[in-house]
Order: sequence, then structure tokens, then C-alpha cells
Amino acid sequence: MLKLSGEALSGEKKTGFDDETILRVAGEVKKLVDDGMEVGIVIGGGNFWRGRTSENIDRTKADQIGMLATVMNCIYVSEIFRSIGMMTSILTPFEIEGVTKRFTKDRANKYFSKNMVVFFAGGTGHPYFSTDTGVVLRAVEVEADMILLAKNIDGVYDSDPKNNPEAVKYDRLSIEEVIDKKLQVVDLTASILAMENKMPMRVFYLNEENAVKNAVSGNFSGTEITV
Repeated sequence: MLKLSGEALSGEKKTGFDDETILRVAGEVKKLVDDGMEVGIVIGGGNFWRGRTSENIDRTKADQIGMLATVMNCIYVSEIFRSIGMMTSILTPFEIEGVTKRFTKDRANKYFSKNMVVFFAGGTGHPYFSTDTGVVLRAVEVEADMILLAKNIDGVYDSDPKNNPEAVKYDRLSIEEVIDKKLQVVDLTASILAMENKMPMRVFYLNEENAVKNAVSGNFSGTEITV
């Protein structure tokens, strides 16, 4: 299960889409699919909307806007994937007639069996839950082997390297350490869900060459989260 940061997909623009980045990711995913791997994808909505920073509207409505941002991202990225020869499908926790189908485990597995890349959009379908929680939930539900967290930073640090030039990067951590040290790999709800269901994760920098392929193989320079 691959989690793509919305901001990472927008490249230097910080908003919208950077087609060069998305095409590169699509090419890497295609190699995995051609090798027989089943790939699910969750995309954040931060390149369009970060509802938690808004103080002017109701939190529930802000989160609903965020859910729709993830749907837009998945539609766009899905079409880029299709343009280079992959089959895709978008599943959401709420059906958008003519656009997406409602998520069920059976439906997802049927699409995986047809060599389709399945995009899981719309988060959990409920406010107060992030796409971090959404990706762990879907990974657990479809019995994924691992979650790959593609970010605009090259791993997990003991503090924010943007603010602390002496921040220390971790090569390997247990999910318990992530929770105990309050490291923001994913949010706390997602971390606990991953711990309880023994779902390992790998955190890596999306803009490195062969980033996704290397994360899958384990030959990468990011951070391994063990269970």
C-alpha cells in the first residue's frame, strides 16, 4: 500500500500537480504491477486543502472538503497512470455516482486480481480521521504486506530538521518507539492501529530516483518502521 503526500505530488509549486513527478511515480508503479505485485494507493489532500488550519468553518465541513480533495487527487493521478498503460479503479467509503465505486474488501480484491491499481480515496469517510488513519485502515482491511509512506522528507527524525539543523535521522524504529517518542510518522490514531494490527511501514523521500522501487525492495535510504 503506497501513501503519496499531496504536497509531494505538487513539486515546487506546493499546490496542484507536477506532472513530471506523477509520471515518474507512475512509471515506477507500472514496473511493480508488471512484475505481478498488487498495488493500492492512498493520496493526501494537502496540495489542495488542509482543513485543520482553517479556523473559520466547522471542523466537520473542513474535513469533508479534505475528503473531496483526496478524490480529486486520485482521479487525476489515476488518469496519468492510465495514460502509460495501467488499469485503475477508484474506491471511496461513499459512492460518487459515475465517478467512484464504494469500497468493499471483496471489490478491492477483485480489482487486484485483474492487475488493476486500486486508489483508495475519501479517507475513512468520516471527519476527525486523517488520510494517515485511512491508509492504515485500508492496508489492514485488504491484508497488505506493508505501507510505503512517500513524503517530501527523506525519513523520520527526532525533531523537525527544518527547524533543528542537528536533528537526528532514524534508519530503523519500532512502531512502539514511534508512539512513545511522539514521532509524527503518521498521526497517533494511525500509529496505534498499525501497532495493534502489526502493519510495518517504510518512510522515504519521493523525489529520489527509483524511490518507490527501492522502498519495496528495502534497499532505500529512508526509515523502516517495524512491528
